[in-house]
Amino acid sequence: MRRSLLVLLAVAAFPSSAVAAPVLVLGHDGRVTARNDPYVTGPAITPAPARAAAASPASKVRAAAAASPQRTVFSELNRMRRTGTISADVYRADTASYRAALTEEKHLSGARRTELAAVTETMHNIAASRQLTASRLPALFTTLAANRQWWANGTLLSYGQRVEIAGSQVVWEYYPGQGIQLQVLGSFSKADALYTAGAASYPQMEQVLAQLIPLGAQRGGGLTWEYYFSFDGGSPPWTSAMSQATALEALARAYQATKNPYYLNVATRALTIFSKPAPTGVNVATSAGTRFLQYTFAPKLSIINAFLQTLIGLYDFGQVSGNATAKRLFARGNAEALTEVPQFDTGAWSLYQPGVEDSLDYHELVTGFLQQLCTRTGAPVYCTTAQHFTRDLTTPSVLTQLTTQAKTGHSFPLRFRLSKVSHVGIAVRRGSSTPLYTSAGFGYGVDHFTVPALRTPGTYSVTLTGTDLAGNSGRASGTLTVRR
Repeated sequence: MRRSLLVLLAVAAFPSSAVAAPVLVLGHDGRVTARNDPYVTGPAITPAPARAAAASPASKVRAAAAASPQRTVFSELNRMRRTGTISADVYRADTASYRAALTEEKHLSGARRTELAAVTETMHNIAASRQLTASRLPALFTTLAANRQWWANGTLLSYGQRVEIAGSQVVWEYYPGQGIQLQVLGSFSKADALYTAGAASYPQMEQVLAQLIPLGAQRGGGLTWEYYFSFDGGSPPWTSAMSQATALEALARAYQATKNPYYLNVATRALTIFSKPAPTGVNVATSAGTRFLQYTFAPKLSIINAFLQTLIGLYDFGQVSGNATAKRLFARGNAEALTEVPQFDTGAWSLYQPGVEDSLDYHELVTGFLQQLCTRTGAPVYCTTAQHFTRDLTTPSVLTQLTTQAKTGHSFPLRFRLSKVSHVGIAVRRGSSTPLYTSAGFGYGVDHFTVPALRTPGTYSVTLTGTDLAGNSGRASGTLTVRR
């Protein structure tokens, strides 16, 4: 689930025009048009989130409401108005917006009603759990407005579909059962890609940032762009070092493009979260330095591509701004990454997290991140590992047959060792008889096929073939001695 959610391209490693993504745009006239946005990453780099990851927040809403029945979106808005935390105008606008969404739900049916209701329920959950703050209102009510527009006028969506709404540069993504949600990483990556595209795209880059910056919330004493949907056991609001670091990089590049110090000031405020421990922040202290978290709700999870992309964002911001804190955070994260990176090299493929191999897209992505860090730091660990991963793209799978003997009358596992994630085929033959001929996908390590009971003793031939994710094929031939 985790692997499928948030990895976005590093623009310096992957030209944005090469991976233009299909985006559905809801126009002012209520019509939806499809287009390829050259600045939004394609599905080859950003696969849709895993279907099982999108959990309806309804049960959590009910639990939160039962625990704190007096707190609702309306009551919290009223409290903020009475205490002067928000103005009367903001109170009236947000109250009307939430009431209109609840009314709209009654006029919708089927999936449209379900998706809009999920968004209003999530907002209720945040209010009931005492997390509805004034700084979160812009992002939450922008999300609510986008969902109200889409589900009243837009088309039904497929899983992971990216969408935009006319008049806005912000990128949204569809999570079934949770509506369309702000794609923080995708939106900041879009700004990054517009910088890479050249000076003619700088005005559009500034438009993206002008719409994204106000959607940041106060978290841990700094400015943070949060996620407001449930994912893999994590409840909103949560955040990610990777998306926050991509924001730093986009803001640093905006400063390079415009020389406007405003962007560095915003980025400096966004740096705070990197010094705060989970679950507020993304900092985990280690014996070597610091690991930066992909998800604030998963402090024990180590995802190497997210960690490396975070370091790239910190490094680039530190170099552009000269910010001492950013440089110190990068140095501590870099020290930890230098110890961790070799652990994600199996010798034949890359790991996404310990024990879990990368897909082809993620293997290529992490290779690009390593190459960027190699260029920036010259550290042999990054350079060598990038070379290994590049070599892995053309190296066939290696298979070794481990089971060589069996008995008649009993099914048994025919064990084999595999060097990297592959589609493995097996053929067990004796003369003109082929008692087993099948294939399946396997990860690296030791696994097996179950061979049906063989009735005839003797020597059988065994052929194993493996095709890795890059299309390289390996083969192993052996024999199987079957006794009575």
